[in-house]
Amino acid sequence: MAIEIRVPTLGESITEATVGKWFKKAGEAVRADEPLVELETDKVTLEVNAPGAGVLSEISAETGQTVSIGALLGQLSGAAAASLAAPAPVPPKAAHAGASAMPPAPSAAKIAAEQKIDLGAIAGSGKRGQVLKGDVLAAAAAPGVSSAPAPVVTAPSPTPVPTPAARAPAPDDSVREERVRMTKLRQTIARRLKDAQNTAAMLTTFNEVDMSEVMAMRARYKDAFEKKHGAKLGFMGFFVKACVQALKEIPAVNAEIDGADLVYKNYYHLGIAVGTDKGLIVPVVRDCDRLSVAGIEKAIADLGKRARDGQLKLEDLQGGTFTITNGGIYGSLMSTPILNAPQSGILGMHKIQERPIAVAGKVEIRPMMYLALSYDHRIVDGKEAVTFLVRVKEALEDPARLVLDL
Repeated sequence: MAIEIRVPTLGESITEATVGKWFKKAGEAVRADEPLVELETDKVTLEVNAPGAGVLSEISAETGQTVSIGALLGQLSGAAAASLAAPAPVPPKAAHAGASAMPPAPSAAKIAAEQKIDLGAIAGSGKRGQVLKGDVLAAAAAPGVSSAPAPVVTAPSPTPVPTPAARAPAPDDSVREERVRMTKLRQTIARRLKDAQNTAAMLTTFNEVDMSEVMAMRARYKDAFEKKHGAKLGFMGFFVKACVQALKEIPAVNAEIDGADLVYKNYYHLGIAVGTDKGLIVPVVRDCDRLSVAGIEKAIADLGKRARDGQLKLEDLQGGTFTITNGGIYGSLMSTPILNAPQSGILGMHKIQERPIAVAGKVEIRPMMYLALSYDHRIVDGKEAVTFLVRVKEALEDPARLVLDL
């Protein structure tokens, strides 16, 4: 008896997903609870596991297909049924309709139709076996492949007339292009970033911070910290604590607009941007004002690992009131981060670089970092934005202020 594999409930406000990839091919044996297929939504990626042991007899939704909740993904045949029949064949890598590969590129299909070339006989070189224009041109030039012969017409031989040399055709770069559909996550990132630009009156203010004291404290205590708490002592714990203190003093940076109202958040849920191979996502560390530096570092390490493994839950991405993003880990020296709507502020960290600065009338080499605060000018005034950034700078340059809550 066949068991249907359907799209599960994906979470609040999510009605559809994109089939990311199948971990099994049709005809392969499957163990109970073994991951079968990966679904991508606009917020998270999740795996659908096998409801029982057997054989994956049918794949109904191919990679890249958009499916809604409850849609049929495939069918699983029981072990008993599988033993009586041969496994379903694995779909061949071809370009004809119904195959598991991508449909041919439009330019490839046009040339194939004009020259009467069978697309099914061509092995595509594009993504997931897609036949590209260059594949068709190569097949047309191969020995034994030609278009239908033109009819022979007997006519008197005309007097030869010299003709100018034919102009070489312009190169067609489309044969070297690859077209890949954006994932749901990438589409959502693009839409939200553009919405933030279109909606908010976004402005960025800059400052720089001398990281000497924080780096010295980290070097002094990192081994003892890791031994006691089981987490590495990074810079993010200091930045989160500094931001929470500044948010308490400047509540507009922790607010949002709801219609004609300003909503001031009396809690501090900070989003920490994490880069993954599928895009930038922002898991949220809740109630940061109630956490120690150790608690913050543990939470960030856990969320970062689950983000990169695709194991985040919807609630891990919701409810943030302020965001921190660190382009410095990739070498960025300065940037203007885009707001994570509907939040009114985002802090950009950058690369720590030794630079000459004036200290008490003398030039010294110090490890410096540029900070950038992008904010919604509809909510936050320039004075408030500058004051917020100065408070973050003061706390980081004198970390004892974080411990003493000054």
